Amino acid sequence: QVQLVESGGGLVQAGGSLRLSCAASGRTFSSYIMGWFRQAPGKEREFVIAISRSGGSTNYADSVKGRFTISRDNAKNTVYLQMNSLKPEDTAVYYCAGRAFGAITRSVSGYDYWGQGTQVTVSS
Repeated sequence: QVQLVESGGGLVQAGGSLRLSCAASGRTFSSYIMGWFRQAPGKEREFVIAISRSGGSTNYADSVKGRFTISRDNAKNTVYLQMNSLKPEDTAVYYCAGRAFGAITRSVSGYDYWGQGTQVTVSS
């Protein structure tokens, strides 16, 4: 089992940047596909971006392509989400998630472990 703790959220103006981190504890972080999801008030949780176990493959939602980047440091048991050119519509609680088996998926139900979330607010 793995425990996930996000950090780095906050308030930023439109056009600005934030970097989220997700620290994992437990065994074999490198064996998990890692993803970021977000949930805005009144909306369902949605896929943002994910990265393969080795870090060699990524998958992005169309809404963040060219603006968000995911990376991981398996030696530090940490996955990062670099968010640039932020827009007010990016405002949400951002969740880190881990998937133990299979390939990258965009499905919420495909992830086994979740962090508690970190708030990102983008002002216009």
